[in-house]
Amino acid sequence: MAALSGLIRVMEKAARKAGGRLRRDFGEVEHLQVSQKGPSDFVSKADQVAERILWDELKVARPGWGFVLEEGGVIEGDEDQPRWIIDPLDGTSNFLHGIPHFAISIAVQEPKLGGGGWGDVTAAVVYQPITDETFWAEKTRGAWLQDARLRVSGRRQLSEALIATGTPYQGHGDFEEWSKIFAAVGPNVAGIRRFGAASLDLAWLAAGRFDGFWESGLSPWDTAAGCLLVREAGGFVTDYRGRSQEICADQVIAANDPLHSRLHKLIATSIK
Repeated sequence: MAALSGLIRVMEKAARKAGGRLRRDFGEVEHLQVSQKGPSDFVSKADQVAERILWDELKVARPGWGFVLEEGGVIEGDEDQPRWIIDPLDGTSNFLHGIPHFAISIAVQEPKLGGGGWGDVTAAVVYQPITDETFWAEKTRGAWLQDARLRVSGRRQLSEALIATGTPYQGHGDFEEWSKIFAAVGPNVAGIRRFGAASLDLAWLAAGRFDGFWESGLSPWDTAAGCLLVREAGGFVTDYRGRSQEICADQVIAANDPLHSRLHKLIATSIK
């Protein structure tokens, strides 16, 4: 059992505080003030309040750090300090429709040595308020659910694999590309699931609940924490060309080693 570091404790405390507010608002979801942010893309008062709670908590705990926020954008910190990458409510549509599947995602990204941009993601928390589950990881320390060590699934055959994905929707995503991938992957796997919260898909992959995952058109706050969770649980994360990036967002394929190789081959071939 790994002892929580000071950093993970800070992240979990902030996530739990914001999560408590989300649970309260979820119980009164019909009363939330909702405004349209774009076609089929909604932002709720709950989303904004949760982000403010996270910002307040983390700013006090690490004063010089910057932020990348889904709603608030980029807030620069001290040049030589890390930054937080935050999604205060991943699964907003689920939340607003009364579906209890959503999460808070927090990641820490370090500046590159010598300057010149951003490098490693070194800490991650994905907190699911309704189930009160904290998935966390630190670079080289493994991935954990509460105090239980996580490992990706050991399945080796696609025919036995349950694969998660995200589907395009109005105004978002490439339907033609996704349809080609689905047509290639679907007949070769045990099942495909679409639950609507990428951070939880990746956390569940790290926990062995899913065997693989693919999606495109995501943002860094959707995947920064989840990518580290999968890697620290022994999995692989790349884009559709097989390139491993610190934060895979625009294109993501994630799985254990043998399944990643097979899934990548199907996806890459289908969209040539």
